[in-house]
Amino acid sequence: MTTLSKPAKSFMIIGIMALVWNIIGIITFTMNLLTSPEALEALPTEERALLESTPVWLHFIYGVAVFTGTLGSVFLLMKKSAAYQAFIVSLVTIIVQMSYWLFATKSMEVYGPSGLIMPLLVTVIAIFLVWYSKQAATRGWIS
Repeated sequence: MTTLSKPAKSFMIIGIMALVWNIIGIITFTMNLLTSPEALEALPTEERALLESTPVWLHFIYGVAVFTGTLGSVFLLMKKSAAYQAFIVSLVTIIVQMSYWLFATKSMEVYGPSGLIMPLLVTVIAIFLVWYSKQAATRGWIS
């Protein structure tokens, strides 16, 4: 049995914030999948066309990103080193998703520069969670 070091006081706060962030991701993912035709019709034409042209595989990648991020957060709170691997999978899928969204669609034309904010925020948080879980393992806070 491995003896764990006492984590920093911020460990639980970061773990809970990561879990809440990823649960919000699951909620957003679910809302996107369940968007009614009426709700799509209410959107501006360009935005509706962009959303309707999203390939099925990108929805799958989005789901993998949010569910592995959530799993990583749960593992982190359970002090399990599997958090690192889950966060790596989440980050890789986020990079695929955001790269497609930014470079293979007309999202920048539709949303303008403000359309960069959420993809950058999501990516930065994912990078932080990979780094933080690696640091937690290195410091013996998780095993």
